[in-house]
Amino acid sequence: MTPATGVPPLRPVREWGKVPAELSARVPAEQRGPGRDRDAVRLLVSRGTAVSHHAFVELPRLLRAGDLLVVNTSPTLAAAVDGRMGHARVVVHFSTRGDDGRWAVELRDPDGRGTTRARAGGPAGTEVRLPAGVRLVLEEPVGAGSERLWWARDHGAGVPGLLREHGRPIRYSYTERDQPLSVYQTVFALPSPDGSGSAEMPSAARPFTARLVAELVSRGVQFAPITLHTGVASAEAHEPPYPERFSVPEASARLINAVRAGDGRVVAVGTTAVRAVESATGPDGVVRARAGWTDLVVDPERGVRAVDGLLTGLHEPEASHLLMLEAVAGRAAIDRSYEEALRGRYLWHEFGDVHLILPEKPHTEHCVSNCW
Repeated sequence: MTPATGVPPLRPVREWGKVPAELSARVPAEQRGPGRDRDAVRLLVSRGTAVSHHAFVELPRLLRAGDLLVVNTSPTLAAAVDGRMGHARVVVHFSTRGDDGRWAVELRDPDGRGTTRARAGGPAGTEVRLPAGVRLVLEEPVGAGSERLWWARDHGAGVPGLLREHGRPIRYSYTERDQPLSVYQTVFALPSPDGSGSAEMPSAARPFTARLVAELVSRGVQFAPITLHTGVASAEAHEPPYPERFSVPEASARLINAVRAGDGRVVAVGTTAVRAVESATGPDGVVRARAGWTDLVVDPERGVRAVDGLLTGLHEPEASHLLMLEAVAGRAAIDRSYEEALRGRYLWHEFGDVHLILPEKPHTEHCVSNCW
């Protein structure tokens, strides 16, 4: 399968404005001082327009017995590989593996500082030489109207082996230095039988540690695993998400439905978990086991049918993810929480602080559309 994309344009930049560069998390939390672990980040909690400030280790006390956390088990790939186009050096970011064996890739220019900058893709037929004798040939753009991502076919040893031997985690210029792949794996990550995974870490789950998971379980919080393999996040301004592969297993679908039928809250860990669960939810609000490709864009018009809350990182003002946050909590709540995050000097990006969105008021009935 070669998924296509065609979604409505997104909204303008939010009124709370640009995020200062100094609020980018440059290294993981555990590298910011002695005795720290991944969970040494801050947690912004919003219930409607009410905002409170916490440490992430307080999460077990902010949830309650019967709540359910939906977590993404996709492993992070070492998805960046150095290559050459003629005499020019390029970096290939492997984004998504198609059912036909091709990969969606983004070509980027090395910037001389260990990271990359955007470059024009294409044209069709362009060949990129990669390590181990692998050749990559660009065939067609992934989506109409944008040539950032291209479907490409590899010739040689195969991409999974190439990534294992010669790949490194995708890194952007706001980070301080290269990190080992283990830094980009969440505690929930599981190996994929076919070598698939996420081009970039499902980072909302990064602050979880085995110790914190055990405490949550001891307090009666449940976990439902799903899988969604994320593509590259270096999108153009207001670029919508591309189709991604996902799976919601039968056991997780049943657990989500059972929690929704009771008094618990379904809290997705990351926008990837929202996209997967909502892709498996029918108009009747029932979640059913499903696997394949999703091109669903969760926005305020579509709303959410199965998710009550969301734990997520902090997103740039032009990111399409903010439309999903608005679908969960409403525009006023998101604007208010981001104003507080800026005022409180929270840290952005995959090594940064996190945001817990909970329902404004307890409710006994679940809706099959957005009910805020």
